[in-house]
Amino acid sequence: MRQLENYIHETLGTDIHPAPISKSGLGNLPMFIKEAYKLDYAILHNNNLILAEAKDNEHLSILQTTKQFEQIKKAFNKNVVLVAADMTAITRKRLIEHGINFIVPGKQMYLPDLLIDLRENFSNTKNKHRITHLLPSAQFIVLYHILHRNEKRKIEEHSFKELAKKFNYTQMAITKAIDNLKQHGLCKAEGTKEKFVRFNYERNELWNAALPLMVNPVLKKIYVDEKPKKVFMLHSNESALPEYSDMNPSTQEYYAIDKTAFYKLQKNNALVNANDYEGKYCLEVWKYNPLTLVGEMPNDRAVVDPLSLYLNLKEVRDARIEMALDKILEKYIW
Repeated sequence: MRQLENYIHETLGTDIHPAPISKSGLGNLPMFIKEAYKLDYAILHNNNLILAEAKDNEHLSILQTTKQFEQIKKAFNKNVVLVAADMTAITRKRLIEHGINFIVPGKQMYLPDLLIDLRENFSNTKNKHRITHLLPSAQFIVLYHILHRNEKRKIEEHSFKELAKKFNYTQMAITKAIDNLKQHGLCKAEGTKEKFVRFNYERNELWNAALPLMVNPVLKKIYVDEKPKKVFMLHSNESALPEYSDMNPSTQEYYAIDKTAFYKLQKNNALVNANDYEGKYCLEVWKYNPLTLVGEMPNDRAVVDPLSLYLNLKEVRDARIEMALDKILEKYIW
């Protein structure tokens, strides 16, 4: 806890003095909670807290942590703060998504119950003018690189000009996308006459580094009563999850469509009863082309790529969906 005490003193200018909870004080807490955490009392800014120091940082389950913290909070009637010596970016991201208090000394302090959110680069003024998210084209390149890592010719073996042709972007758009990735330290460009992208991380590390910068691929949703004809679309949202998990398909049918194809349909009045609220089919208009991330020409049962699907649904608070998304990460990232 010494690192924690120093970190809080340096960042908040106040002192915290954790006090171990005795065995008798742990009362009727389940044994698995006692084995998973070292529990301490603490006071921070006049707030009584329970500090739960994780004994295993590498295998934190967000769902289990949420349930366990509810039990601890109920037992002590105090807010609970997860303390971990180290934590991956994706775990920190998901803890924030679930509103779980946590501190990683030296890196990040997120205490929504105390209205405190200090991140590892919070004092770095050089980052103030950065674009905070990846451009859709930059995100597309990262996802393609991760998903198609077994291709004979990987992205890193294609020049910018070849990438533009391969992905149906202009060469200027590819250059801008890779500049965006460079700005966030995810890659570098090599070559003089012809330039090539070189990523700074291996696959799972690249995902962890890029995830906080990634956006939901869906630009907007439009509901229609008839499925558009003569246009390739992919099952998306909850309609795609059965392909990657044991979930049953939803009653609402979801399809992903490239924005260019959508606006062409809209221009030709080919959307039946289009509206923002309800319809037999929900068209998710994407910021980048979902078809290009899929290896084969789509058929009637084809679905969007798993990582874009994760980015689409990661904000949903549904235990079934969260479990399905965890399976996606286990298979395609870890």
